[in-house]
Amino acid sequence: MRTKRAGLARPSPEGRGVGGQGRRFADHGPRRPSGIGIRADARPAREGKFDPIALEIQWKRLVAMVDEASTAFIRTSFSLLVREANDFAVVLTDGEGRSLAQSTMSIASFIGSLPATVKHFLNVFPAHTLKPGDVMITNDPWMGTGHIHDVSIAMPIFHQRRIVAFAAVVSHMPDIGGRLRNAGVRELYEEGLQIPRLKLIDNGTPNKTLLDLIAQNVRVPEMTLGDIWAQVAACKMLEERLQPLLRETDFAALGDEIRGRCEAAMRKAIRAVPDGEYHARLEHDGFEEPIVINCTVRVKGGRIAIDYSGSSDQVPRAVNVVPIYCFAYSAYAVKAMLCPDVPNNEGSFQPISTFAPLGSIFNPRFPAASGGRGMIGHMMVPAIMMALAKALPERAVAEGSSNSSITVAGEHQGRAYSSICFMNAGQGATRDREGYSVLSFPSNLGNSPIEVFEQQAPLIVIERSIRRDSGGEGMHRGGGGLHFEIEVTADKPMIASMIMTRFRSAPKGILGGGPGKVGALTLNGEPIDPADHWVLRKGDRVVMETAGGGGCGST
Repeated sequence: MRTKRAGLARPSPEGRGVGGQGRRFADHGPRRPSGIGIRADARPAREGKFDPIALEIQWKRLVAMVDEASTAFIRTSFSLLVREANDFAVVLTDGEGRSLAQSTMSIASFIGSLPATVKHFLNVFPAHTLKPGDVMITNDPWMGTGHIHDVSIAMPIFHQRRIVAFAAVVSHMPDIGGRLRNAGVRELYEEGLQIPRLKLIDNGTPNKTLLDLIAQNVRVPEMTLGDIWAQVAACKMLEERLQPLLRETDFAALGDEIRGRCEAAMRKAIRAVPDGEYHARLEHDGFEEPIVINCTVRVKGGRIAIDYSGSSDQVPRAVNVVPIYCFAYSAYAVKAMLCPDVPNNEGSFQPISTFAPLGSIFNPRFPAASGGRGMIGHMMVPAIMMALAKALPERAVAEGSSNSSITVAGEHQGRAYSSICFMNAGQGATRDREGYSVLSFPSNLGNSPIEVFEQQAPLIVIERSIRRDSGGEGMHRGGGGLHFEIEVTADKPMIASMIMTRFRSAPKGILGGGPGKVGALTLNGEPIDPADHWVLRKGDRVVMETAGGGGCGST
């Protein structure tokens, strides 16, 4: 009998961290100059262009534009990953690739990675060589979001024959070929098709050779190419909606004003933290031995530098975190903790920098595998928050667990299928509240609906329910993890791959709170290794239990 289909609604926007745009612009005193790039030198800002009311109106227009483009992407996409899990982002940058606005329900980290991807495109295709109708594409982990399963595209937007902005979309593909995404994969070449920085469309003409190459190398070409064309549709929608504003407003001045105010607000928030060094050390389940996340946060003069020296070396498994992703989630953690209400754009991240030694888990050498990079990358957020808890105990959050997933692929009734179902976990408690149950943090993913997963793959979901007793004890209890059980109904065997976090190392509590319960994975009642790939047959049952969050305070 199936049970508990109705109790796990997708998390509300209030529980999604800083994936949204923030609330309002405040006047934070004298303008601070905005910079080119996340860490580049500043340049003089334009003064006196916008009063706070006019700026608020223009900001809301930008947010509405990227959100409308986001809606266009969702409605034209083919995959569960976009339509239900929200594993994507739409970003508007200026003509130099500096971020201005991000779609409200998108993955929070992509605001730190997608603008950098636009700059990487410009290194191969300089602005003066681009033409109306050009669209660029890549899934290079070091140039994109950290693993090849995300495809990034960017399209220049012209005004008066000059590039003034870029529309960019990144999305997790339903399939990218290779072995199914799994922590046990040992090198990048196993993970699937690599797309270097190329033109998907050149002056309005699609790159048929590239499209044929993608179609030939993925299990579900109609879904994968369908999502890529949906990305293009979203970019074109954003271009169309931006044109009236370009005719009415000094767009460069607007960008400088937005970034300058956000940078000033972030620096003000950082200056409220006492200067000094703050340290945290976390351990992940690992493989032959635990993986260490060693984090030193240095606060000085309105800047934060995060150093991951002392963390584990890169490993021959798919959990390595490339620098672009390392920066993205480090910046996310700082902003979520110190300045959550200020809009997301490059100005917000200007005072933040990261460092990790080459060859370490946070700066691996090519061709390191990284398909499960979130298993380690998501732990940077609690590491930074735990470090800063010494200075800001009232804002501290106990450790939780990031999302897990199951991917299945095969052939059923004459058609190929490949589907991913995300499962969220328990989050840590704070001094003011209990931890959220089955919430995706920090990745901002939705719980995949049962009905859609069953429609896309030959299986049924026996149970999906909250593990009520899995949160850590304390004055405020940690959030509960998820119990998820499926049964295979396919006549032909299917390949299955699982991403599981916190199945050996429990999320820790804070301020005297207890740890959450670890996760578990079984096949037909027997524990199995989530780092392996499995062949499932009709009648097989898989049970995935995600971890609970740590508690806060002594009971």
